Amino acid sequence: QVQLVESGGGLVQAGGSLRLSCAVSGRTFSDYNMAWFRQAPGKEREFRAAISWSGLSTVYADSVKGRFTISRDNAKNTVYLQMNSLKPEDTAVYYCAAAGRGIRFIPTSQDTWGQGTQVTVSS
Repeated sequence: QVQLVESGGGLVQAGGSLRLSCAVSGRTFSDYNMAWFRQAPGKEREFRAAISWSGLSTVYADSVKGRFTISRDNAKNTVYLQMNSLKPEDTAVYYCAAAGRGIRFIPTSQDTWGQGTQVTVSS
């Protein structure tokens, strides 16, 4: 069973940056497409970015294009989300998720999820 552990969240001022990390264990990391989602209080979970198992393909939500960058290091079994030009509306719990590379590109609730890391952006 693959396990995901997020880190790197915290409190930052608007306009600042954070880099989230998601460490993966339990299975071969390169067997999984990876993604980041967020969930703000009282709202549904929202897709932010995804990256293919090879790292060659990425996709972003429109609201983060040009500000966020997803990447992965298959040697370190870690996926990252670099978040720049943060806004108060980016405040949420951020989750990483894994989907088998032969199954789907963007994970769904049926796939494996981490516990989340809180990101708070102050104005």
